Amino acid sequence: MVALLEKKAVKKSERLYSLREYLEKEEKSVYKHEFHNGKIIRMPGGKFNHNAISSNLVAALKYLVKPLPQKFWVINSDQKIYIEAADKVLYPDALVICEQPEFWEDREDLIVNPLVIVEVLSKSTAKYDRGAKFFIYETIPSFKEYVLVEQDSPLVETWFRETPTTWIKSQETNLNNAILLRSLGVSVNLVDIYENISFTQK
Repeated sequence: MVALLEKKAVKKSERLYSLREYLEKEEKSVYKHEFHNGKIIRMPGGKFNHNAISSNLVAALKYLVKPLPQKFWVINSDQKIYIEAADKVLYPDALVICEQPEFWEDREDLIVNPLVIVEVLSKSTAKYDRGAKFFIYETIPSFKEYVLVEQDSPLVETWFRETPTTWIKSQETNLNNAILLRSLGVSVNLVDIYENISFTQK
């Protein structure tokens, strides 16, 4: 009897959804979910430092790109990215789009052309953000730079796409310094990224 119940539970958990079914459910959901080849996966909620750092970065980037000759859109964590090659929908913590946003089938909730993607790391997501999630993002043709930000200590890491298969890594830990975003041609001060942030004592 127990084996039968377990088998039914497995079958129930393996229910797959179409992208449109996912989008319909997500519009009504209180929580955010990623979409992975038919599977709907609930995202963990961000804590205070995570949310504050994300907001700081959006504000800093908007200020830095405003005087540039090209137009850039800086978007917060409510914007979904659709990666058609992998059939996945992800929510980055922030993203930058160059010139004009492009949408999947004219749906404004699904961006397909991010230039810069930002993820604020946590203990529960760091491995995923650095590994599998990066590999998914890598399939996006417009994607040129990945920014990873630690929330419990000052550490900002960037990966710049020099060629389709070559990435250049940069890292900064000094709050008095800045880190260059090569895809935008601007440098972001760590003190602005971590404004009003109290770090966890280890």
